[in-house]
Amino acid sequence: MATRDELVAAVAARHASGTRTERARILDEFTAVTGHHRKHATRLLRAVLTSHPHGPRPERRIYDEAVRQALVVIWEASDRICGKRLRPLIPILVEAMERHDHLHLALEVRKGLLAMSAATIDRALREVRERAGQRKRRRAPPSAAIRRSVAVRTFDGWDDPPPGFMEADLVVHSGTSVKGSFLQTLTLTDIATGWTECAPMLVREQKLLTEVLSEMRRLLPFPLLGFDTDNDSVFMNETVRAYCKDAGLEFTRCRPYRKNDQAWVEQKNGAVVRHTVGYRRYEGLDAAAALAKLYRSLRLFVNFFQPSFKLAEKSRDGAKVTKRYHAPATPHQRLIPDRRTSVETRQKVSALHATLDPVRLLSEIRAAQQELVEIADRPLASAIAPPTAPTLEQFLTGLRTAWRAGEIRPTLRPKETVKRERRRPDPLVSVTDQIRGWFEAEPWRTSRELLERLQAEQPGSYPDGLIRTLQRRVKGWRRDRAHQMVFGEAGATTGVAIDEATGAEL
Repeated sequence: MATRDELVAAVAARHASGTRTERARILDEFTAVTGHHRKHATRLLRAVLTSHPHGPRPERRIYDEAVRQALVVIWEASDRICGKRLRPLIPILVEAMERHDHLHLALEVRKGLLAMSAATIDRALREVRERAGQRKRRRAPPSAAIRRSVAVRTFDGWDDPPPGFMEADLVVHSGTSVKGSFLQTLTLTDIATGWTECAPMLVREQKLLTEVLSEMRRLLPFPLLGFDTDNDSVFMNETVRAYCKDAGLEFTRCRPYRKNDQAWVEQKNGAVVRHTVGYRRYEGLDAAAALAKLYRSLRLFVNFFQPSFKLAEKSRDGAKVTKRYHAPATPHQRLIPDRRTSVETRQKVSALHATLDPVRLLSEIRAAQQELVEIADRPLASAIAPPTAPTLEQFLTGLRTAWRAGEIRPTLRPKETVKRERRRPDPLVSVTDQIRGWFEAEPWRTSRELLERLQAEQPGSYPDGLIRTLQRRVKGWRRDRAHQMVFGEAGATTGVAIDEATGAEL
């Protein structure tokens, strides 16, 4: 819009001073550049010379002070609602207040009050609202101005960058509730190679983010050149923007609500972070230390021993989308042959790769996962001795048969469900033996008949609501009786036992 206004201002003077032929030629050029209709373009060019400069409009007092005072009374009687809601209410409120002798308006004041628009009502009440201390309209957060100053980069806007341009995102570890404080993972993914770095964050704080980012930059085998994030306020702030400016990083962001603009890091959030850490809730210093220990081994295993696909090109034919991928390769394999990688980086990464043992790294990852799960489930596992981590030889031996146990990652196994015990005393604990004797003598009796017999012997003590409890008890006795008939007395061990102290069914 700004460019269009500048073009209109530049062309309008020539259009006004030219001949008929010149004006036609200028109009042809203007419509070709802007795409406007000729009639609309003509109006635009003429409006520039005839429009008056904008300035403060002289005050037009249509409504006198009496109308304004009456409006204040009506506004207070409406519980101080806004002008758009007050406008249709004024006729109803005036009539009701006059009917009850709360208001007496002159004919001119009444006409003026009923003729006011919603915008005029808000303007007339502006000063009154400020004095009354009413909350002003919510202003845009400070991050909005930061977002406007940060360039937008889409998924198609990378154009094969060199190693060092990375997307960043936060993965929350809040479990099923976002209340309270919990850990988050800062994930960085390189666009050219897929190199991924992860680090835990104890709290969501912009200064802590820059400190964690500085530590991650020391671990990277190549210098960080670009930092692309989403529109989260933990990224869109003065602290992070100033940090990127001082460090010489190109700071960009994706479009709001367009997660595919950050498809590279979003894919690693699932394939690396969630695949390894799971969805449990992690909080506290112990969990942060365990997560950092896990990521120290995970970064080497993922970047040197985990091949991944990389999109080469994508084409669309109507509704059909065709994608072509490069051959699977690890980030290390993509980094070494890249002509933009320095010789020092190649030597450093190759020397590190020669010292790595993938089995040992995987063993360390499994041990760190187990430790992380124990911390997360500590209230449930406090009474159980923590299992000892296997040695490297035991871990290597177990790899041959680990598939038989199902899911091997502790972080992805579901929590053990604890059976809910009885929360109130057993109402039949004093007569259970008596009812059991009646059942043994006449096993064909129903639970309703047994309860009615009990109510006849002890009136008012056992209400009809106990029928469901007695049905569960009798069901267990019938199971025991059937077991005895098939296997004899020695096999009857499945009956319902009652804890004498709590009255709970065991």
